[in-house]
Amino acid sequence: MPTSSSPLTSSSTSHCYEDLPSLRHLAAYVRHSICPENDTQCFKRAAHLQQADYLDIDYSAISRGLALTIFHSQPPEPEQWNEEMKPYDSLAKTEVGILMPKKAADSEDLLFEGFLAVLGEGEELSMSILCPCRLQLIIPFQEPTRFSFPSRHHLAPTILGSTFLITFPSPSGLHPTLSIEFPPSMDPPEPACALHTYLTLPSPLFVDKYQLSSPNLLASNNLRAIRALFGESNLEAPDWMIKQWGSVVLLELAVPPPAQGRSKTPWHADVPLHLRYLSPTAGGKLQVVVPWPVVFWACPAEQGRKMDANPFDRVNVGYDSLFSQRTIFHHFQPKPAIKGAVLVEQLTIPVVELGGTRRVESGTIGVICLGAAWVIWKLTTIFSRDRRADTGRTVKGKKTQ
Repeated sequence: MPTSSSPLTSSSTSHCYEDLPSLRHLAAYVRHSICPENDTQCFKRAAHLQQADYLDIDYSAISRGLALTIFHSQPPEPEQWNEEMKPYDSLAKTEVGILMPKKAADSEDLLFEGFLAVLGEGEELSMSILCPCRLQLIIPFQEPTRFSFPSRHHLAPTILGSTFLITFPSPSGLHPTLSIEFPPSMDPPEPACALHTYLTLPSPLFVDKYQLSSPNLLASNNLRAIRALFGESNLEAPDWMIKQWGSVVLLELAVPPPAQGRSKTPWHADVPLHLRYLSPTAGGKLQVVVPWPVVFWACPAEQGRKMDANPFDRVNVGYDSLFSQRTIFHHFQPKPAIKGAVLVEQLTIPVVELGGTRRVESGTIGVICLGAAWVIWKLTTIFSRDRRADTGRTVKGKKTQ
C-alpha cells in the first residue's frame, strides 16, 4: 500500500531485514580495516561491538557524515565499566557525558542530571560516581548539568499489563498464524491511544491485504485494520522469484472490552500469514527465522508541545515515520517463555527434498505420457469405430441397388 489513516503518514524510508545473530564479523572488519595499526583503544571498542544490545548506523547524504550509536545495558568488561577515551587529533572534539535519569514532573519528559565535559579542555579531575557499575572517571572538570526534554518513546508501565508473548500455534502448515498474547487486564495510557503492532516478515512469509480487509476476519482475530504495508506483496510469486527481502506491516489491534472476559484470562490477537513456494533443500525442511514484532500504544501529544528536541530518541526505526511527529509511543516489553531467549521464532517448513525432485520429474513425465497414450488410444478407437460404421453403410447401400 500504504493505507492512509490519521495520524499516519507515508514513509519514504527504505527497509531491509537480514537475520544477523551476532556482530562478530562487523567487529572483525572494524578491527582489521578501520582501526589504525597498534591502536589498542580502537581494537578494544571494536571488540565491545559483540556485546552491544543494539547498533544504529546513520548516514547523511547531505553532510556525508556517518554516525554510529552503540548501546550497552551491561558493562562490556566483567563487573565494571572501564573505558579510556582520548582525542584522536587536535581537530577532533570528543564530548563525554555521565548522566543519570531522574523522574520528571511530566510523564512525557525525560530528565537527566550529571556532568558533561570536552576532552582536552579545562583541568583534570578524578571523580567517582557511586552506582551499581562502580564508575571511576577522570575527565576535565565541568559544572554539573541538568536538562529535560519531551520524548516520543517510552516504556509502557508493566502495571498496566504492557507485556506480550509471541507464538506460532502448531501445526503451522502453509498458512501459519502469528499469535500475540497479552495479559488479562491492560489499559491505555490515555483514552485516545491506539494499540499497534509492527511486523517484519522475511520473503518466505507474507500477509494477504485483501484477506485483512474483511471486517468479520478482523473482528474474530482482535484486529482493527491494516494501516501500512511496504515491500513485496505479490500473492502468487514463489520465493525464488522474489527480488526484495520481504515486507513490513503495520496493524492496529482491537482490545476486547472487559465484558468479554478480558479481566480473567489472557487475550490474543492473531495475524494470518501465508508461505510462498520454497526452493527444494537437501533434507526436505527449511528454517524460516521470524523476528518478534514491535507492540506499542500510539498516543497523540498535547497541543503546542515540541516533540523533536530529544537527542536520545532513535529515529527512522521503521514505524515512527508512519506516524505524525506529534505521536508518542509507549512500548510493550517482550516476555518470552524462556527468560533471556533471543526474540526470534523459527518455523520449520516442509519442502521438496532435493534428491526427490528427480522422482517427481520422472513421475510427472510418466503421468503425462500415460495420459497422452490414453488420449491417443481413445481417439484411435473412436476413429476406427466411425470408419467401420461408414464402411457398413457403404456395403448396405450396394446390396440395396
